[in-house]
Amino acid sequence: MEQTPSTFGHSRTAWTCSVRRWWTPYEDGLFFFDLQLPPSTYPAEPPLVHYRSFGLRVNPNLYPSGTVCLSLLGTFGGEDAAELWSPAKSTVLQVVVSIQALVLTAQPYYNEQGNKGMGERNVLPYAENAYLLSLRTMLHLLRRPPARFDELVRAHFRRRGQFVLRRCAAYLRQDGSCTLDADERPCSEGLKLGLAGVVPRLVEAFTNIGAEGCEEFDQFLKAIQN
Repeated sequence: MEQTPSTFGHSRTAWTCSVRRWWTPYEDGLFFFDLQLPPSTYPAEPPLVHYRSFGLRVNPNLYPSGTVCLSLLGTFGGEDAAELWSPAKSTVLQVVVSIQALVLTAQPYYNEQGNKGMGERNVLPYAENAYLLSLRTMLHLLRRPPARFDELVRAHFRRRGQFVLRRCAAYLRQDGSCTLDADERPCSEGLKLGLAGVVPRLVEAFTNIGAEGCEEFDQFLKAIQN
């Protein structure tokens, strides 16, 4: 996780960027959040947090509107009192760590209230969809990075773009060592179809910013497009 705090006017706005949740649908992604510490309410009340969603719901706790559902923020509903914000004990760091550890998880399906008793049949499809949305988020960020973070976004994907593409290629080849499922079930044809549409755009976007290792995917691209 990387954080880049700053202060803008009286609202004391900070930005945070969560990166590289290994073995999750969010691996190697960047996820931006606005944090506001209103002088009139903070720290008696939790900070205000807004997710930069680009209209995509990559996780049950992250709404397209930007709402972040988290007990610590008092936005989850039905929270246990022990999980709520405490003016004496809670910190902004707790909020950031909670987003990384409790929201951007390997099985986001279970983040949805009521899903824990629904069985496991939907876990893999949900993770696959979250993965595709995470890849689309990368494209949005490269096209429209948050102000003052354009170089951070480009630098991250220059380094990690080839690893994003390698993982996509492993799914398309049905490499058994690469799975979005704890039980190592094979990925679906739906995921492969979705990847066939997004991977060429990723290769182009990463190549345009000078990402390392993109040239090795030229032949692979031709294969999936034929």
